[in-house]
Amino acid sequence: MKSLKQQVKRLPVHVAIVPDGNGRWAEKRGLPRLAGHQAGVKKMRALTEYLNDLKIKYVTLYGFSTENWGRPGDEIEGLFRILKERIDQDIPKLHKKGIRVRHLGRLGELPDWLQSSIRHAVEHTKDNTGLTLSLAFNYGGHVEIIDAIRRIIAEGIPPEKIDEKLFSDYLYTAGMPYVDLLIRTGDEWRLSNFLLWQTAYSEYYFTDVLWPDFNKEDMDKALIAYSQRERRFGAL
Repeated sequence: MKSLKQQVKRLPVHVAIVPDGNGRWAEKRGLPRLAGHQAGVKKMRALTEYLNDLKIKYVTLYGFSTENWGRPGDEIEGLFRILKERIDQDIPKLHKKGIRVRHLGRLGELPDWLQSSIRHAVEHTKDNTGLTLSLAFNYGGHVEIIDAIRRIIAEGIPPEKIDEKLFSDYLYTAGMPYVDLLIRTGDEWRLSNFLLWQTAYSEYYFTDVLWPDFNKEDMDKALIAYSQRERRFGAL
């Protein structure tokens, strides 16, 4: 059987993932929804390490949206606890592999104890030169754009100085390339307010596989599909 690199013409530089289906995965097995979130967060690390092995430079994962605050309080609390536990356990291992961690979103609105774990992960890995793993947690595409506009206004930048490059520098993703490939699992076909600016010319890949079941073979299918597409960025 051919290896992935033998099957693809090119790999994306920046992969963004909407890991949907954790709750449905748990319900199908008669488990509480938090069991699905636990399985999903664990899968994030495994696939991040796999993409790092493939020398992909940027991976952005949608973990918790600004709209998710409308979920039941005990589910939110449980998800936050799961994330903190995984960060505290996994960061030393990711650090050894040279993976750098970034946070995208409004960090200050999260519980102090979760903020502390995220800040430690970012600081501990900031000098790493391997894959950059961005955790979009308490993130929303509309909020990101509003926050960028507020910062530009606060700094008194004249309107005539504002172009796409400058605006991008005020987004949470400043310094990162735009998304090449966006993957969404769980048989949902929408962006859900994720990286609206950065995905203007992304290739999209949707699958009905629920996130906790999404494995290396499924990732390979997405990467192969991406490599077979002709990217023209609006040109003929």
